[in-house]
Amino acid sequence: MRLSDLYPPKPRKPIEPHQSHQPYASRNAARTGATATDAGATPARRVFLLSATAAATAVAAGLVPRLVRPARADDTRRASAAEHFEVAYSDAEWRRRLSPGQYEILRQEGTERPYSSPLNDEHRAGTFACAGCAQPLFSSRTKFDSHTGWPSFWTPLDKAVGTRTDTTFGMIRTEVHCSRCGGHLGHVFDDGPKPTGLRYCMNGLAMTFRAQAA
Repeated sequence: MRLSDLYPPKPRKPIEPHQSHQPYASRNAARTGATATDAGATPARRVFLLSATAAATAVAAGLVPRLVRPARADDTRRASAAEHFEVAYSDAEWRRRLSPGQYEILRQEGTERPYSSPLNDEHRAGTFACAGCAQPLFSSRTKFDSHTGWPSFWTPLDKAVGTRTDTTFGMIRTEVHCSRCGGHLGHVFDDGPKPTGLRYCMNGLAMTFRAQAA
């Protein structure tokens, strides 16, 4: 497992959309650091947390956690709390409404293990929405295979997401969240395909998918 499999690469030549696709769940675990997940497994079974120190140790050992919570996630959560969103609940209510895995990502700034989300392999026509408030976020027309293990898009729907600066893990990145409820979705990078050159790298657990009617 290379460090780049867990952390996004530095800006480079745009990644072109991959036309063919092979299910990642069947890839060798030693190559990807991922294991196939049973279709009936719950997010709670697929997710666990590591501290920043444990995460660094795991990376050095070639292991990747199923969910990593940023070392300074409190900073980004405070920034989120300072904003006002149309949909707002108490922490207890968010815990009740979301699965454990969804809560850790949407409300605690966590990151799921690459190749663990079924939405990474979702190629039907439809819309990806926020798992916290159901706001439509991305069209399937803008989804592409970034080979990172996370669902990736080259643009969101109009006014669907907001951004803020994220300095966790000693890096400066652009965090992406739902503009309606403030739920953390992932990050955006400038190494995506045309026409935008952007890669919205999203957590699958932070979203749901609604297929387009036939």
